[in-house]
Formats: sequence, structure tokens, C-alpha cells
Amino acid sequence: MTVVDVGPVAAPPAGATLAERYAAVRAQTEALCAPLETEDYVVSTMTDVSPTKWHLAHTSWFFETFVLAPNDDAYVSPNPRYAFLFNSYYVQAGERHCRAKRGIVTRPTVAEVFAYRAHVDAAMHRLLAEVGDDASHPAYGVIELGLHHEQQHQELLVTDIKHVFWMNPLRPAYLPRVPERAAAAPLRWASFDEGVHHVGFAGPGFSFDNETPAHRVLVGAFRLASRCVTNGEWLAFVDDGGYRKPELWLSNGWATVQERRWEAPLYWERTPDGWTEFTLAGTAPLALAEPACHVSYYEADAFARWAGHRLPTEAEWEVAAERVPVDGRFVDARRFHPGPAPSVPNDVGLAQLYGDVWQWTGSAYVAYPGFRPSPGAIGEYNGKFMCDQWVLRGASCATPRSHARRTYRNFFPSDARWQFTGVRLAGEP
Repeated sequence: MTVVDVGPVAAPPAGATLAERYAAVRAQTEALCAPLETEDYVVSTMTDVSPTKWHLAHTSWFFETFVLAPNDDAYVSPNPRYAFLFNSYYVQAGERHCRAKRGIVTRPTVAEVFAYRAHVDAAMHRLLAEVGDDASHPAYGVIELGLHHEQQHQELLVTDIKHVFWMNPLRPAYLPRVPERAAAAPLRWASFDEGVHHVGFAGPGFSFDNETPAHRVLVGAFRLASRCVTNGEWLAFVDDGGYRKPELWLSNGWATVQERRWEAPLYWERTPDGWTEFTLAGTAPLALAEPACHVSYYEADAFARWAGHRLPTEAEWEVAAERVPVDGRFVDARRFHPGPAPSVPNDVGLAQLYGDVWQWTGSAYVAYPGFRPSPGAIGEYNGKFMCDQWVLRGASCATPRSHARRTYRNFFPSDARWQFTGVRLAGEP
């Protein structure tokens, strides 16, 4: 198979202007599409998975709706019906096409969607020339939000196409890669004393509204595992009957296991020669040293109970990460799969805090004290989802490096597992 260069997926250079950052992020989205054929762009395999074509259009719709419409009186959409097709969940922005039916929309064509992006980009570049780097301009903050919104959809684009390829009996590869032949680093524990800490975003730069306001919390003494749980450790859970023991599972989790017949993480498959795992490079024997991923909150909680530990709270995770640089395997590395934990690279004794896999916490996704959503449709971005979801921390191998930070609060419902989600254990001192 010929290796396709996915192009410049590196972060915008330090000190880049807003216009340069816009160009870099938009180019990165299209670069991630380089290995795809036209037929790949149009498929949705479940409600959570949107077609690649939809991601390309929706991120353009965001700039069109929330930046250009209020700030450029001369802007005209190439098709007013795109607002219906490519709105996601912004009720105040108008009616929306049914999410579960995105995969049956064959028109606009892929070529027309790329033309739509180019149309929006041309108007945005004219506006960016006016905005410059004036943070007081009314469009500046929404443009920055739009860039981070697009980076979220870059991650979704990668995880969604993985599910699309998994559902294809041919199990095609997105990109081939050379597997890392490394052993798992030993599991150790880092200890943290009880104390009052500030959590949440309080510095200069960008954050989502759900990361604020910063506030103080009392965190009891705790221990945190030095790395994420590996496939080898998860295989021991499987072999010990972990998916067949109701005493390990929350009630809804056990009902889900029974209903969906889960017996291992998503993308694992039992064969006569042993377990395999489907990756964006195709199907391969299960790599025992790599982090276990594509597990739900239900599975993460059950594994932690089986192991005699628990999941960390999001405050514990953030406190532990305070002195750890934001570094790891991000999408910029073009590996598109988590890798074995390196030897612990910092004085805190923790590896894999960022990159590789998002880490489930035991914290429900709720508002921080004093949180107020932004007015208007933009306020629907995060606040309205603050129920029935769990917080994940860190980042994954599909996250752009410039998108990750210590205070980032990702969130998914209890049964979600198509994302690169994994487990880091916690416990008492």
C-alpha cells in the first residue's frame, strides 16, 4: 500500500497571527482527509458518527453563522439550505437536519462541500485582514472559539472514520504505520498530599467556558498511577471473566454489557490465533504494551473496581498534572494510535497525562461554581450538556497538540467508546 502524506498536521507556529492560525487549522482539517476516497466521505455508521463531508461543512457553517453573518454585511451563503443541513445542536440558530440521518444526504457533493469551505475561507480572510490581532474586535473571540471548535471536529473526523472503516468487512486502513516494539513501563504510583488547590482556567489565552471560573477545592491525599492501563492488563481483566461478573459493574453498566454483548473493548476481536485490534492502520495482533482504549465509563469503572482501585476525580487529575508539561503523542505525530508509555519523564513520576488516550474520571460533568453560559446560541456550546455525562482529562492521539491544556474538560455519556478513551487508576495513599 502506498503511504499517503496527510500533510501539515503540526500546530501553527508560536507567535502566529490570528489569520495564520486560521489558515493552519483549516488546512489541517483538509490534510486529514488526504488518505480518503470520495466514497469514504459520505458514510455514517451510527448516530455518534458523522460523515467526513458533514464535519468539513459544519465547521464552515460555524464560521459562516457566528462570525461572518454578524460581522460582514456583504457575505452571502452559496446555499441558504446549508444552514439546515450543517447546524448540529444550536437550537437558537434554527432548525436542523436529523443527526442520525446525516449519512443519507448525498448532496451537496464532496466537491461542492470543498467549494463551500473555499467560499467561507475567502470571506474569512477578508474579515481577518480587518480584525488583525485586535482582541477587542467583536469577531476576535468567536473566531478563536471557531478554531478550537474545528480542532474538536478534527479529532471527531479521525475517530469517526475509524468506526466507518471498522464497519466495512474489508477493514481498510486509513494509513499504514510501523508498530512500536516496546515493553510497557512498570506501573508505579505517585503520591499527593491533602491540600486546597485552584482548579479551572485562570490564565491568559483561550479556554472553553466550561473550564471556568477557576475556584478552590479541597483535595484529599491520593495516589495516581504512573501511566495508563495497558492492553495486557485489560486482557487479564477479560480472561478473569470481568465482563461476566455483575458484582463489578454499575447497574446500568451491567445492563448495557448484557444488551450489547460486550466482552472486550471496541475494536478487539477474538480469533483462533488470539486477540486482534483494529486500528487506523488496519487489523493487527493485540499489542499488550499499548494503552487500552475505546472503553466506556462503565468499563473503566468496572476495571478499576476489579483492580482494587478507582478512577481519579477531575480535581485530582488536574492537581497531579500541575507540574507536568503538555507533551505526548498527539495527532501531530501522525501515528493515529496510542503507543506504549515512555519511562517517566518528569519529577512528578507521571507519564501519558497528555496524548495517547483520554482518561475517564469519576467526576460527573457539571458546572463549576459560578458558571454562566454565554448569551445567545454560542451559550449552547457546552452548558446544556452538563448532565448525564462524565469528565475525561488529558488528550488523545487524535487531538491536535495546540488544542490540549491542563484544564480541558472533555465529556461523554457513560456508554460512549468510539473515542480514544482509556483508564488511569487512582487510589488512597
